[in-house]
Amino acid sequence: MKFSVRLIFALAAWFLFSEVTAKPEAPSTNSKPKMVVGIVVENMRPDYVQRYWNKFGENGFKKLYTNGAVCKNVQLKQHIQNYASGTATLFTGVTPATHGIINKIWFDKFNGNETECTEDKGFMTVGADTKQGNASPVKLLSNTITDNMKIYSMGKSKVFSVALNRESAIFAAGHAANGAYWFDTESGRMISSSFYLNVLPDWVRLFNSENYAEKYSFRNWTPLLPEIEYTESLRDDYELEKGYFGLYKIFPHTISKYLKEAGNFNPFKTTPSANMMVKDFTLQILQNEDIGTDENTDFVTTVFSSMDYENNAFGPVSLEMEDTYLNIDRFIADIINAVDKKYGEGNVLYFLTANTSAQYPVDYLKKEFHLPVDYFNVESAVALLTSYLNITFGEQKWIEYYDEHQIYLNHKLIAKNKLDLNEFQSTVATFIHEFEGVLVAMSANLIERGIQANGMLESMYKTYVKGRSGDCLFVLKEGWQPTYKFKKIIYTDQTHIPLVFYGMNIKSTVIYEKYDAIDLVPTLSLLLGVPNPDKSQGKVIEGITR
Repeated sequence: MKFSVRLIFALAAWFLFSEVTAKPEAPSTNSKPKMVVGIVVENMRPDYVQRYWNKFGENGFKKLYTNGAVCKNVQLKQHIQNYASGTATLFTGVTPATHGIINKIWFDKFNGNETECTEDKGFMTVGADTKQGNASPVKLLSNTITDNMKIYSMGKSKVFSVALNRESAIFAAGHAANGAYWFDTESGRMISSSFYLNVLPDWVRLFNSENYAEKYSFRNWTPLLPEIEYTESLRDDYELEKGYFGLYKIFPHTISKYLKEAGNFNPFKTTPSANMMVKDFTLQILQNEDIGTDENTDFVTTVFSSMDYENNAFGPVSLEMEDTYLNIDRFIADIINAVDKKYGEGNVLYFLTANTSAQYPVDYLKKEFHLPVDYFNVESAVALLTSYLNITFGEQKWIEYYDEHQIYLNHKLIAKNKLDLNEFQSTVATFIHEFEGVLVAMSANLIERGIQANGMLESMYKTYVKGRSGDCLFVLKEGWQPTYKFKKIIYTDQTHIPLVFYGMNIKSTVIYEKYDAIDLVPTLSLLLGVPNPDKSQGKVIEGITR
């Protein structure tokens, strides 16, 4: 009997001990990475990595894709694909309908003018005597993952971003960053806004004193390898390739000549030299800022460009595009090597993604593959619509503004003529829907009522913001591209983007399940041990941790 009682007590104690020790421990502060390094590439197709794989070195894309968690099926679903909205979506974890950045530029119905998504005259350029730093993230209506890190750490986490385009830099940095830097195409310098800081740090002024853009622009852009080795691309003189200014499409590219024709440093942004400058600036941030030195995780984002505004002029199968990515591969390797050397391999979390994808040129798809695609002439379509409205309702200025995605109507004029706005919107949508290249057109009043919010209309609902979006929204058929007589645009209808995690606590794996760009924020929040934003619409990507 005594033995039985002892046995019962022993067993009870053993079960109690087992239960206590079996409970998972809360993650310690030591398990957090010293810093996060985000690498974002504008206009990057996921298949670029597969296509150029054999040309890459061992320490750039290959290191990330071989040793990291590769998410193979990630989409950035929004009506208007552009690097401003894409960056905002990636870093807020919500769609444009919530974060408010419907496009890089939209029509301000209150002021009756075009407005740029980061333009803010309440702040001044820091680092140059230009207006390219008169900007802020005020129009971004949601917190970013970096904002949440700052709040959770009571301001102790440090956040920096660097990009060629200010929209990418600002939306990656968020509202509470220590610094957001971008390239000024007027002065050729790296600048910021007084929203973030009042005076450039000494190391930034020293960096600018080197006049990188001017120096690099006097170097011709020549390919890294002999042309014969670019077997993944079309020949350099491919007849349908448009090239710079519709004229220059063959290596070497004389960038200094292009700058004179443009009257600014915009052509420089399209070259590997510009990405090298961004990489060098990132390394200076790591060297000169107090980051990765305490228990609070810091965050640095670098944004590279895929030929910027010339992306569509050359296209995904151009020799220039391949050379761009062979260079980016080297720059990524330089960043990883520098970070691991300073902070220790395995102490840093990396992620690689894109804020937009890229589309094949219409002429290439038509000639080489006989696809039913073409150009949608925006100006001609609006001219026909204008004539129709004048005949139907009287000759007046019914349309206030338009772009390749939406049409804004003159609400005051419609009200003055005692016309029903909803019916007017529907009339416009019905007319636009009849054009050959238009897949679907929808009036704002139907979107606001939530009619048919799924299927091919889903992207409209995820992007529509009352007060910022137009009265008629439309989507072009797959492969079709909008065109203007004089205006050059970056356009894509592609939604698939790359997403790779690498570094601390990340295992080597391939994830085939479907995920969305809004899933990046909740996943990073879990990995960093910070609260998920309240409005976050995404889910945690499973199976990426050890």
